[in-house]
Amino acid sequence: MTATGAVDHGGLGATASVDRVASLTGVRALAALLVVATHAAYTTGKYTHGYVGLVFSRMEIGVPIFFVLSGFLLFGPWVRAAVAGATAPSLRRYAGHRVRRIMPAYVVTVLAAYLIYHFHDAGPNPGHSWNGLLRNLTLTHIYTDSYLFSHLHQGLTQMWSLAVEVAFYLTLPVIAYLLLVVLCRRRWRPGLLLAGLAGLALISPAWMVLVHTVDFLPDGARLWLPGYLAWFVGGMMLAVLSAVGSQCHWFLAVPLAVLCYVIAATPIAGEATTSPTGLAQAVVKIVFYAVIATLMVAPLVLGNRGAYSRLLGSRPMVWLGEISYEIFLVHLIVMEFAMVAVLHWRVYTGSMPVLFVVTLILTIPVAWLLHRFTRVR
Repeated sequence: MTATGAVDHGGLGATASVDRVASLTGVRALAALLVVATHAAYTTGKYTHGYVGLVFSRMEIGVPIFFVLSGFLLFGPWVRAAVAGATAPSLRRYAGHRVRRIMPAYVVTVLAAYLIYHFHDAGPNPGHSWNGLLRNLTLTHIYTDSYLFSHLHQGLTQMWSLAVEVAFYLTLPVIAYLLLVVLCRRRWRPGLLLAGLAGLALISPAWMVLVHTVDFLPDGARLWLPGYLAWFVGGMMLAVLSAVGSQCHWFLAVPLAVLCYVIAATPIAGEATTSPTGLAQAVVKIVFYAVIATLMVAPLVLGNRGAYSRLLGSRPMVWLGEISYEIFLVHLIVMEFAMVAVLHWRVYTGSMPVLFVVTLILTIPVAWLLHRFTRVR
């Protein structure tokens, strides 16, 4: 989710249309809703229900959608600078914006989670320790061996994706330098740039091969940036295609994305888990998710016309998109409260749609308050 909140308008440039900003904010709402839905399915035990369980588990596609958006929005300023022959974006300004956007709400959520679970026993919770608190606060909890038994916290299990997102923030300036300065020699060469990005995307399947065939890496390495870089690259490619005026129509892209989703929801992409145990399944999953997420975002940035854009640019979707990052942060804590205190269900029992709705009803006010008091004005 990782999710990084509402669209950074500065990442779109002064000429970006209001409609595009609205629809890109709205698609964040869609991504956040998918993440909440897949966790509701897991919590009510639906992952084990054959093909339907796999369909529910693949709703984690919300995370790749967030990553594609980040790739598009954050690489965009470097692309526009290359087109104009201008100076690259300020690294100091870039870093400051990322820290101010991500950390305030995240730190509040982590501290709240540790306080709540200090008084609430949710069963095994290996990350609930002083060391776990430090690692979660610094988003370094995935850089360890036996991650599931060392730093994983019950209320913060989704934060692995935010750690990956932050790793992308740190490496993006280096990637941009290698692509635009070293490869393209400071000239606007979109064909060569796209070829370089395609090569960069190959790092993800190569990384999956590595972590599945060697034993010197910690098991947390399956959750590191190289394994998911292809999802960010999808958005970076969209930034280049947008700069050259390419178009993508929703009535082609969205049905194709749905078809790919249906295929990915078969055992071809592995079991209902974030990291499939089989090498072939892990590679297939990475590739399919990259294609699906990129297709979901492409019509919004390459043409931005039609019913799909209008739906995502509607007021309810935009409003939810504005607090999507905060929804992502707090929904698991709220979901457990909904299960235990509101619905009085045991884990792996109950109705997935009911839990989804109740969690949303309780999460939205909390997310709004968190957004209200931690956002950068």
